[in-house]
Amino acid sequence: MDYDKLSQKAIEAKKLAFPPYSNFRVGAALLTADDKLYLGCNIETSSYSLTICAERTAVFKAISEGERKFKAIAIASDAEDFISPCGACRQVMSDLCGDIDVIMLNSKGEKRIEKMSTLLPYAFSDKDLK
Repeated sequence: MDYDKLSQKAIEAKKLAFPPYSNFRVGAALLTADDKLYLGCNIETSSYSLTICAERTAVFKAISEGERKFKAIAIASDAEDFISPCGACRQVMSDLCGDIDVIMLNSKGEKRIEKMSTLLPYAFSDKDLK
């Protein structure tokens, strides 16, 4: 799957978002090494700390289905500028997805691609636990 199609899937996933408090919709599309696709959206609760981001929704869905190897994730929002994953999502993606491509989309249809290692240099990992 090319990154244009992956980006379109993230935009579609954004429509499923449930942000009743912030009204900030985010969609994510995670691509596995064998070209399977897992979508995620942000889901808010009245207890903000229990809210989950689109990126973690997609990653956890994929992991729960047995996936372990990934190529890229696309992230879309309604923001005019590019949004990057929050710190929690960066840690989860670094740990569980590796140094994948992170495609950030703005509301104008433009995209920016960064490696996970660029977004989270010096990441804490399993190596630090040994």
